[in-house]
Amino acid sequence: MLEVELTHRFGDFALDLGFSAGPGLTALFGRSGSGKTSVVKLIAGLVRPDRGRVVVDGTVLVDTARGLWVPPHRRRIGYVFQDARLFPHLSVQQNLFYGRRVPGGGRQAAGDGERDEPDRIIDLLGIGHLLARRPGALSGGERQRVAIGRALLAFPRLLLLDEPFASLDAARKEEILPYVERLRDQTRIPVIYVSHSIPEVARLASTVVLLSDGRVDAAGPVADIMGRLDLYPKTGRFEAGAVLEARVIDQDEHYGLTRLACPGGMLEVPRIEAPSGAAVRVRIRARDVIVAIDRPTGLSARNVLAGKIGDLGPVHGPMRDLSIALPGASLNARLTLRSIDELGLAHGKAVFAVIKSVAIDGHGFGPEESGGSPAGPAGS
Repeated sequence: MLEVELTHRFGDFALDLGFSAGPGLTALFGRSGSGKTSVVKLIAGLVRPDRGRVVVDGTVLVDTARGLWVPPHRRRIGYVFQDARLFPHLSVQQNLFYGRRVPGGGRQAAGDGERDEPDRIIDLLGIGHLLARRPGALSGGERQRVAIGRALLAFPRLLLLDEPFASLDAARKEEILPYVERLRDQTRIPVIYVSHSIPEVARLASTVVLLSDGRVDAAGPVADIMGRLDLYPKTGRFEAGAVLEARVIDQDEHYGLTRLACPGGMLEVPRIEAPSGAAVRVRIRARDVIVAIDRPTGLSARNVLAGKIGDLGPVHGPMRDLSIALPGASLNARLTLRSIDELGLAHGKAVFAVIKSVAIDGHGFGPEESGGSPAGPAGS
């Protein structure tokens, strides 16, 4: 458990916030300049706060009221930056174990169960074949995986990932995200992940802390935060939508589709490499949802979920967002005002949500539940 209360002024920018984070991956999400990196610097001890308190698993790292401030090198916090910051003259193996050095030239002692940890971390991140190479011979994604491994091998109580993939192109980012899913699912180390990418947050986060102008606008489970209509101006209207938890039913090998059971019914999505019963997460954007008042037939769209109209969001020009309540979850849809009026859509009205299979982004929760290999992307 991480508890954070911080007040600090950086020139003209004032940070004044508080939040708590439990197990799993907590995303600090917000636009550029919202204060995300400032928060992780304060947690890491790279900056002393004007006022505040930071507690990790009951260990107080900062308490300005008591005059307590633990220096960065004694906090046992792993920090991975946007650039990997590997030592170019050292091999991957030497870089990995450099993080275990402690002042005085020794090495951090391994506790019970930690002596086999290097092999497990190297396997977790898929970097065993890179150990003899130098950083200059690695791709951007490989360098970041090594940087994460170095941080983990310092046996941190908390891992901070500060937009670690911002400099990677889409292909390299897609290469590394499954390993972050592994990290989230197979280690007990809480992770704070800084990002302004909705697809990354929807895929990786257990909890989202939404920041704006140095303040917390909202915090909670990823499905709740990403599905709130009132937060769309700050989470990004173009990518706004819902995150649903589902399970794999079976694979349609002939057509390359995966059938999922989710709240409200069944979904067919482009193939997800996961066995029957595996937990997966799907993201459905509001702009990809069609609403019908009668169950449609004769459509190319494969997915039809029954629900009821929930909240109607603010009007944006000729468009308006609305929520569709499903059993145990909800979707969002973006419709024209004319369509809303002509269909008579109001709170509580029974409707059918229609979604094309190719519009759904789906990812497995990780190798622990999906048969031992990272789950690949599905959808367009």
